[in-house]
Amino acid sequence: MALLTADAITKHYGAERVLDAVSLAVHRGERIGLVGANGSGKSTLLAILAGHLEPDGGSVRYARGVRIGYLPQQTDFGGAETLWEAMEAVFAPLLAQAEQLRRLERAMTDDPTAVERYGRLLERFEAAGGFTYEARIRRTLAGLGLTASLYNRPLDRLSGGERTRALLARLLLEEPDLLLLDEPTNHLDLAGIEWLEARLRGWKGALIIVAHDRAFLDALTTRIWALEGGRLSSYRGNYSAYRRQAEARSEQAADRRQAREAEMARLEAYVRRYMGTQRTGQAKGRLKRLQRLRAEAAADRRPAAAPSLHLRLDDGLRSGDLVLRLQELRVGYRADAPLLTVEKAEIHRGERVALIGPNGSGKTTLIRTILGQVAPLGGRVRLGAAVEIGYFAQVQSGLDQQRTVLDTLLDAGMDSLGESRAFLARYGFRGEHVFKKIGVLSGGERARVALALLALRRANFLVLDEPTNHLDLPSQEVLQRALEQFGGTILLVSHDRYLVRRLATRLWLIHEGVLLDFTEGYAAYERWRQERRDHPQGKAEASRERRRRWEAMRRAEQARKRELRRRREAVAALERQIGEMEAELRTLSAAIEQAGRRQDAAKVAELGRAYETLQARLERLWAQWLELGEHVEA
Repeated sequence: MALLTADAITKHYGAERVLDAVSLAVHRGERIGLVGANGSGKSTLLAILAGHLEPDGGSVRYARGVRIGYLPQQTDFGGAETLWEAMEAVFAPLLAQAEQLRRLERAMTDDPTAVERYGRLLERFEAAGGFTYEARIRRTLAGLGLTASLYNRPLDRLSGGERTRALLARLLLEEPDLLLLDEPTNHLDLAGIEWLEARLRGWKGALIIVAHDRAFLDALTTRIWALEGGRLSSYRGNYSAYRRQAEARSEQAADRRQAREAEMARLEAYVRRYMGTQRTGQAKGRLKRLQRLRAEAAADRRPAAAPSLHLRLDDGLRSGDLVLRLQELRVGYRADAPLLTVEKAEIHRGERVALIGPNGSGKTTLIRTILGQVAPLGGRVRLGAAVEIGYFAQVQSGLDQQRTVLDTLLDAGMDSLGESRAFLARYGFRGEHVFKKIGVLSGGERARVALALLALRRANFLVLDEPTNHLDLPSQEVLQRALEQFGGTILLVSHDRYLVRRLATRLWLIHEGVLLDFTEGYAAYERWRQERRDHPQGKAEASRERRRRWEAMRRAEQARKRELRRRREAVAALERQIGEMEAELRTLSAAIEQAGRRQDAAKVAELGRAYETLQARLERLWAQWLELGEHVEA
């Protein structure tokens, strides 16, 4: 029996029909990927299936007692309760049993029957996971990158990404029969995505996932639903299987349309030629056949396609063989705590290097250091001869929010309005859309503007920071093909494993503050990870080494703070001595003036010598104060 069925679901936004008589069924154990272009209605359909949005037409029916968990893209999951309390609420029955066990423990001294009740309840408590639920909570939170430092923080004080991950954690702990996930990988780094993928691979209930992560969909889904023009098509298998089937269906449909058009043309010619002649009866038969084919053609209308991306990247001037060299480089914002060190790394012309690592490991900071936006803490960055950089930022903060899309292209050097509009049409901006201001664009639209500007640069070294973040799946595939055909050099920061596997000829990994270089690409990195899993002692030794380094850094920081405190105290002591000496000098100066008025030459000479001695001591103290003050400020 189906967990959920929907019949002829229709939804409009204004005059636009987003969902057009969509019917579907979800059975236990199914893992479904919901795909389509941005704006095709994926989130709308998911919200309707979750019961969070009413359709304009059609109905949704649920199996009796079915439990549904829903993760929207934008969540209001928050409140005064802490992160840990929100997770514990999932296990309210276990917490009630634990309280009952505590009451029975207190009663056992006076009530012999309490011992037997306690034993039975303890058995049920243990079988239900009473001694392991806290470990489950910790594992789930850690897997999604929510550290112990956040456990006691109220939900309404978490960031938006942290709240989304917290809701996802609670849904995973609740284990509903049907889990609806809208972009669950959005706020996860590579390790978090892989953890979630492993967790969902063994999911006992049904799943519907909206995701722009092709590797994630490939690993998890057994069926793909594709939304296009408000209509839903179903395909067996994962995302890669869907792409093959969709291409085959598209070719078959094109062949059918071509054959039908040829048949219609032949029938039309026959009807024109023989209607009203001795063959009128036959012509009427052909006319009926022609009318059926015309009706079939009208019913077989193709859904209106979303504005597509047509991207081409030209590399312009040829660079030298060496494109980039990093040597003894220290990257970060504090000299005593660099994010990353690079002993030596090089990129040569034509290489496609992927830079990966956990969130906060320093990937974007390294990119900004290479671009000269952040000064290195040590070492050097060297660009090769005739290298022209084209940079795609993770956040397009460099775009002027008040300029229109068209103005932005004209500012970048396009020669005419006509040329600019034709160029923008290749990036999905047509008609009035070119007059939209940058500030009102969606994330995907901004990414397409940034790609258009990148194409205009004709750079030979592309530095791309998460270029697929806001692109839908069709646009990601266009970008991938453009990058595969690009004749220059690429440095790519990405969590998109599908893109990295297909594109990277070399892989850089930031691991525990060090840059590791895998010259054979993603396959070599996966072998390295497997080796670490197979030899946990090596991993334990690395963990011990990491702890030793951390302890050494902590001791150095404590020593630095002690030295800073000592110097500040010394500066304060010097300031007191200087103040006292300056007061003493003022007293001596007054005494010399009085002795002069009395014309006591001997006294003036004596006091003058004392003044000079004190003045010399004061100058030495000032020199010490200046030197210590400079150290303290540094």
